Amino acid sequence: MLRFHTQTAGSTLTAQQPENNLIRVALQALAATLGGTQSLHTNSFDEALGLPTEHAVRLALRTQQVIGYETGVADTVDPLAGSYFVESMTSQIEERARVYLDAIDEIGGAVAAIEVGYPQREIENAAYEYARSIDQGERIVVGLNHFTDEGDVSPEVFPFDLERQNMQVSRVRDLKDRRDNHGVRAALDDLASAARGSANLLYPMKTALSRLATLGEVADVLRGEFGEYRPH
Repeated sequence: MLRFHTQTAGSTLTAQQPENNLIRVALQALAATLGGTQSLHTNSFDEALGLPTEHAVRLALRTQQVIGYETGVADTVDPLAGSYFVESMTSQIEERARVYLDAIDEIGGAVAAIEVGYPQREIENAAYEYARSIDQGERIVVGLNHFTDEGDVSPEVFPFDLERQNMQVSRVRDLKDRRDNHGVRAALDDLASAARGSANLLYPMKTALSRLATLGEVADVLRGEFGEYRPH
């Protein structure tokens, strides 16, 4: 009954010995499949270094295809059904999630919790504890704090094409020169007005974009009305 999407954990990818990320992603993708995910995204092994290359993206896709067509794990509805270990961990997750839900309810709900910085603090504390455990060697990360090699060679990274960047800048300038800028401004003003109230923002956003407002201009209007998030 629960339909969910899974993405492998980008936070576990390392810039050191990045080819090891292929193994991490494969195991995470296999775990997601065993857990019954309906939709899966596999990270590319070089994402700790920059935008993924075409080679890395293809390997990420092949990871899913090998799991889907060669391992046979997708041939069983629930291959881990009845596993005491898995079921006990599931119960622990449910219990710990209930603790969070109760804490959020006591604060006054999700919005109130965000306003006082509760979920942000929990995320920051978890990230700090994770990093501390790696720094102190309590958690082993292969190639990062254990089993390291001297003189690691980084793979090819995604190249930045300055010519293409300049071409895109010129395209945006040309767009702004030939569009109806009065109509764009009116649509952006309508969006700002809607943002100050309780109207559905999708309709004025759609109008502004149909008049060739850029995503940056739309975002600027929303930033002007709502401000930007700043951690406490």
